[in-house]
Amino acid sequence: MASETELKFRVAPRKLSSVLRTGGLSGRRGDQSEQSLVSTYYDTTKHKLRRHGLTLRVRKIEGRYVQTVKAGGTGGVKRGEWEHEVSGACPDLNKTGHTPLRDLATRKLPRKLKPVFQTDIHRLAQARRVRKSQIELAVDRGRISAGHRSRPVAELELELKSGHVADLFRLARDLERKTGAELDLRSKSERGYLLVAGSGGGAQHAEPIALEDGLSPREAFRVIAHSTLRQVTANADPVREMDAEGVHQMRVGLRRLRAAISLFADILPRASTARIKAELKWLTSELAPAREIDVFLNESIRPITERDVPRRGARAIRKRFSRQRVAAFERARDAVMSAPYRRLLIDVIEWIEVGRPHGDDDRSIAAYAAELLDRRIRKARKEGKRLHDLDPMRRHKLRIKIKKIRYAVDFFESLYADRDRKELAALSDRLKQIQSALGSLNDFMAHRELATEAALTAPPAHRRAQAFASGVVVGQEREAADGLMKDATKELSRLRRLRAMPIARA
Repeated sequence: MASETELKFRVAPRKLSSVLRTGGLSGRRGDQSEQSLVSTYYDTTKHKLRRHGLTLRVRKIEGRYVQTVKAGGTGGVKRGEWEHEVSGACPDLNKTGHTPLRDLATRKLPRKLKPVFQTDIHRLAQARRVRKSQIELAVDRGRISAGHRSRPVAELELELKSGHVADLFRLARDLERKTGAELDLRSKSERGYLLVAGSGGGAQHAEPIALEDGLSPREAFRVIAHSTLRQVTANADPVREMDAEGVHQMRVGLRRLRAAISLFADILPRASTARIKAELKWLTSELAPAREIDVFLNESIRPITERDVPRRGARAIRKRFSRQRVAAFERARDAVMSAPYRRLLIDVIEWIEVGRPHGDDDRSIAAYAAELLDRRIRKARKEGKRLHDLDPMRRHKLRIKIKKIRYAVDFFESLYADRDRKELAALSDRLKQIQSALGSLNDFMAHRELATEAALTAPPAHRRAQAFASGVVVGQEREAADGLMKDATKELSRLRRLRAMPIARA
């Protein structure tokens, strides 16, 4: 098996064409080559290969056909790669015997495989020596096509041919600084599948996580962290377009990544992890106002226009927060268009890949997950017994603990046998109800502050009407709070430790 270690970047077209010519990046330039690459990707109608983390393509290169199987496409910089020359444009499964595709290659599979999408790429590549490492810079331009749909491709790849992965990131930082390049964790095959599905332009939700129970906790964290970071980067364009769902999904990705860091804190390098947490917290804080004001405007302000509230007051408060919403979304957009955001992506993926674990842990992820969930569920249930005695800040912290358990259930679901998934789903639903109730209570506190501040700072002409509207908002949420507190208390009392344990597969 060969493996490729690479990073992909989006670069503005006006800068992309000059990257190889100018030599404005670190390292000594070597030979330059030019190729036309036409690749056809194959899968079954139900995308069986993709569901198993595999891609199969046949690429035409200067009259030759090269078949490639790739595995491990979870956003990491390293992927398994198996290449064989074949006689034509169709796959030859007889040459997949030493690849992960072998386990799926039944007698029926050749008949089920069909072309799914195609890429037509013009590639300019250049060898670059950085310290003692050899790195290839490749500028790719072209299109991905699936039926009548197509999307342009304009990207730069850095592939480590030999040497140290640290040098790959050294060149990546130089590239970002001098060209504004932005790390893109999606491969061409992933974008092709999105094109087939007719999606890819809007907000992207979390993807399923598949863990093998033989993994170490550190290896499992790497898979989880890459998946959560992919959710963050996949929503960069929707955030730039000031799409509310895009902002929400990027925040979800950040929360999931920060939750994973908390869940695996005992095995992560302490000093570098503290720095990464600070960077993630910065981005979270830049997105938070947009989400908070959007929820407040849609769930609290707009409904009062349908109630017996003076129109002038309702209109004034809605206009005020609509302006604030625009400003908050512009703040989120500017953050994702900034150099600190681009540097954050490189910092995080380097930390995931090369950060050294803290101490040794010889447990499998299955044992680690069972102990982690058991411990956290017990603590949450114990604290939940005193829910009515908790002040808003401690209640907020309990909500965060519940959210982390829920994310942990999502992260570890693949470690459980099918027969135990029902119990796991019931736990997840219960956690979701508790999280939702406590989240709404937390939102009410934030909404109360927003409404009070709006009433106190309203212009004299609208002060009384706006104060009345603000009072209606606070009053209706206070009325709902009692029911939410009862719901949260009831569900917390029903929280139980899992009877089922992650399975040990042969």
